Order: sequence, then C-alpha cells, then structure tokens
Amino acid sequence: MKRGIVVLLSGGDSSATLRFVAGSPGGNDRAAAVDDRDPSAALDDALAHLHIQGAIFLRAEYTEGWAFQSAPTQDLARLLAPHARRIVPFHLVAAGRCWIEVDGVRHWADAGDLIVLPYGDRHRMGGTQDAEVVDAMTLVTPPPWRSMPVIEHGHGGALTHIVCGYLTSEAPLFDPDLRAFPPVLVVTPSGPAAQWVRASIDYALARTALVAPDHAATPAELVELLFTEVLRIHLAQAPADELGFIRALRDPVLAPALAQIHRDPARKWTVAELASVAGVSPSLLDERFRAVLGLPPIRYLTGWRMHRAQDLLASSDLGVAAIAHRVGYDSEEAFSRAFKRKHGVAPGAWRRTGGRG
Repeated sequence: MKRGIVVLLSGGDSSATLRFVAGSPGGNDRAAAVDDRDPSAALDDALAHLHIQGAIFLRAEYTEGWAFQSAPTQDLARLLAPHARRIVPFHLVAAGRCWIEVDGVRHWADAGDLIVLPYGDRHRMGGTQDAEVVDAMTLVTPPPWRSMPVIEHGHGGALTHIVCGYLTSEAPLFDPDLRAFPPVLVVTPSGPAAQWVRASIDYALARTALVAPDHAATPAELVELLFTEVLRIHLAQAPADELGFIRALRDPVLAPALAQIHRDPARKWTVAELASVAGVSPSLLDERFRAVLGLPPIRYLTGWRMHRAQDLLASSDLGVAAIAHRVGYDSEEAFSRAFKRKHGVAPGAWRRTGGRG
C-alpha cells in the first residue's frame, strides 16, 4: 500500500523537531533520550548547503500502455546538462498513475505525488497496463533544440502527465558514496503544501528556457527553494524504519553524533568523543554507523569535511590553506592529498574548473 505524507508549510509542523525515545542497547551502553535540537540541527545544516547549481524541466505525456528504461546518469548529463557531474531526476505526477522501479523494487505514484531519485539510479517507469519497455533516450530528440521538447509516448489510452525535472547539485545529501536517502522517494504533499508545490513546479516549467541551442536552464534560486521544502517534508515525516540518513537522523545513537560532526567538522573528533556525545561505547557507535550508513564514523567525518571544503571552494574567496584549517586539516598539503583522493584533482584545480576537473 502506498504511504502518504501529511504536510503543513510555514507556521505548521513540516519543520517540527524530532523526538527520540531511547532504547536499551544493552549493558552499560544505555542510550539516553536525545535532545530534539541535535537532529534538527543536522537536518538544517544539510539543507542549508543544498546549493542547486541548475535545473531544467520538461513535459511528458504518456498514454496507456507505456513503459521505459531510463538512460544511465552520464548519458542524461550529456543530453540535459553537459557541464554537470551529477544529475538528480525528480518527477511530478500531474495527472494519472504510474510506477517507478529501481533494483527490482516498484513504487506507485498518483496525481500530485513527487518522485525523487536522489542518486540518479537507473530505473524503469510505466503505467497501469502492461507494455513493452523502451529506451528513454529514443523518446527525446537530441539537441540542438529550437524549443523545449515535449515527450510523447504510448498507445493512445488513458493519459499520464508528468513534469520531469533534472537538477544538478554537489550537495552531500546527493552523494552516492554517503547514500543519505533510499534510491527512490515518493512524497505526497497535501492541503496547502500540495497547492504550493504544484504551483512552484508549474512556474519552474514555464521559466525553463533555451539559453543555447544545446542547453536549457531554470532559475536556480526558485528550484532550490522548492526542492529544499520537498526534502524537508520528506525528512520531517519519513517513517523511522527507513535506512540511510533519514534513519540516522532519527536514531538515538547516531543523531547527536551526526549533529556534532555537521556543526563542527574542523574538530579532531575521535570515535570515543562522538560515542560520549551519544552516551554509548565506541564499539556500539561504530556498529551503528556501519549498520545504518554503511561506513565507520571517521570515514563519514572525512566525507563531510570534503563536502564542506567543496562548498567553500565554490562559494568563498578563502585560500586553500584557510579552507584546510576550517575543515580540520593542520596543513594545506594534508588537505590537498585527502581532497585529491576523493575527487581526483587538487583543490585549486577543482576550483578553477568549477568542479568539473
């Protein structure tokens, strides 16, 4: 059964703090209740660094029966955003009903739902009737375009109208190495939230325009506001048993540790210190990081430092040495080595090429 999400915007509970009821992990590792401010601080910090670099929107009109297999992320990037390293697809189901499938798991979405693929995983989509699955790349005429294309596919049955959005962002929430989200999110706003989201997407669609024969764009500020609210809705209302970053933020052991890492990445954190913040033993904290996030605490810390460094390189005039100290490295050389291991290029080269080195 598809799970809906009830939402209230500003003045309501969409950004409400999350309360934790601690369990008893066993022995002396009894976790105390976590203050509400810790997880919401981590959430606010993550969303504050979302930074949408660009986006485009297309209209798609599918008639039953229809189904397609998405293109690999790198092919989508070459077609829709040639200068981007990462594409985040999301779709508003404006009318009709459809399914989306990743790794053999199928999710259903109805009119008004938003489908988000945080890591651009290859997927299939289709309608309510069986149909041959076609390659999505055959449905769009490749650039250059004289006007924004409209995707049309199907056999003439009932209409499913989808607004297809494609974002570019280097935010850590979309880092496939950290996997903060499940591979597919289906968000169901309701009430005023649904009206606001639909109106914002309609406006973004209207503002998507060709800026060159092979490139289209939508005002990034509008999309960032829209997508931040969509993610806040999901994160605030997601069930506690979802894996990934959502579960970590609602986990009484991980939430305070994550909040401290996000708040002060420059500090020379040890597993013992983070465990003390969470009120558990180092071994239990390490076990929880590996079980929920798939990596140990210090590796997560390193990944978060690298993302904060990217943000400073892209949006500030700080020198590389100053950035190194702000993200916890004693020397520029040590920071440069760590950055190059992660991104394949030195920080200065990354900055000069806008992250496309």
